[in-house]
Amino acid sequence: MNVLSIGGSDPSSGAGIQNDIKTITSLDSYCFTVITAVTSQNTKKFFRVEPISPKMITVQIDSILSDFKIDAIKIGMVYNSSIIKAIYSKIKRVKIPIILDPVIKSTTGGVLMTKSSIPDYKKFLVPLGFVITPNKREGEILSGIKIKTKNDLLKCAKKIKKIGTKNVIITGNRLEKNKISDLILEDMRHHFNTTKKLSKLNHGSGCTYSSALTVCIANGKNISESSMFAQKYTVESIKLAEKLGMGIEIIKVPKIDPIKKNLKNAATRFVQIKNIYSLIPEVQTNFVFSRLNPKSTKDVIGINGRIIKSGKTVQVVGDFEYGGSQHVATAILAINKKFPTIRSALNIKYNPKILKKFQSQGFRISDYERSKEPSAIKNKENLTVTWGIKAAIKNFSQAPDIIFHKGGFGKEPMILVFGEEPNKVVDKISRLF
Repeated sequence: MNVLSIGGSDPSSGAGIQNDIKTITSLDSYCFTVITAVTSQNTKKFFRVEPISPKMITVQIDSILSDFKIDAIKIGMVYNSSIIKAIYSKIKRVKIPIILDPVIKSTTGGVLMTKSSIPDYKKFLVPLGFVITPNKREGEILSGIKIKTKNDLLKCAKKIKKIGTKNVIITGNRLEKNKISDLILEDMRHHFNTTKKLSKLNHGSGCTYSSALTVCIANGKNISESSMFAQKYTVESIKLAEKLGMGIEIIKVPKIDPIKKNLKNAATRFVQIKNIYSLIPEVQTNFVFSRLNPKSTKDVIGINGRIIKSGKTVQVVGDFEYGGSQHVATAILAINKKFPTIRSALNIKYNPKILKKFQSQGFRISDYERSKEPSAIKNKENLTVTWGIKAAIKNFSQAPDIIFHKGGFGKEPMILVFGEEPNKVVDKISRLF
């Protein structure tokens, strides 16, 4: 995914454009940037801000939008009305999600949006937003409502929504002891994402949250999924915060997990295969990749939702997490014990014609009959899967590429495609078309 971040420069790299680049890149997306202002700040103090000229801002935006496909735009620091109007003139007709992070004051004490420019921010940019992510203080400033209770919080979000933003998320609310809550107002429904309060004072959590949220939205996830992921990602970043200077800690983005990255990239390839919808079973599809020498499903990354079809459209719904799959992950655990190089698998719809196509490609194919499983393990799904895979590979000296079963009472027939890593699984499936 390609994300355009519009905002201010922070030389400490704790927040601002530098933070956005770190966060968006860590989530396997490309971050284009437009600088609106240059700040001078460190972990102890905010020294100075110099806004970029409106003309230069418009030229920067033109240079990006005229050359690259952008999947979402994040707007952070907009120091004054001239900058706000310049940005508005260039993005008012774009048809991609715009995520607004209304930074008004930095953690280090600097003014990031002048008081006189707030009416223009509300007039020009807020109505363009797909979602806006103020913290409690920013929400109070934008709405004019003092927040003391959850009811105040909801009133605040609804008032901001009336300005024109489709969705509102008010972050970092400390309305319960030892807890932090984000209020999500999605269309006219609302709910809270709540997590344990961390004692660390840090620099950059707001930028991290809005950047993670933007990447999720760019990937087509809804507000509920995106906000939950953004909160988890931000909490993990705060836990990793380091005291790099003599003042407050700077948060660090989590390291990229190569196993997760590999699986996500392969899943993207899978859903883009022409006519792939025809292979999605009624129970939908999961796709997994394990660590070396996995001991349990907690060592296997899967999708905590599914790869689903809607008509002829196929998409990943859910996050990639260790322990995110049970059925397909259990199959990998069973086959990996005999064939340790096999660490990835994906389930597709059973069809004899598909099996014939796999056979014509020279793939090794095995099966098992669920009717023959011992009565002691029937209706115990994970035990059934383990038994079935062991039965299917019993007489194989090399790992089969395909294992299938024809179903049973209340059980859909299924094909499992195996490989050393996710892209090899996708390569095998691509040869069907």
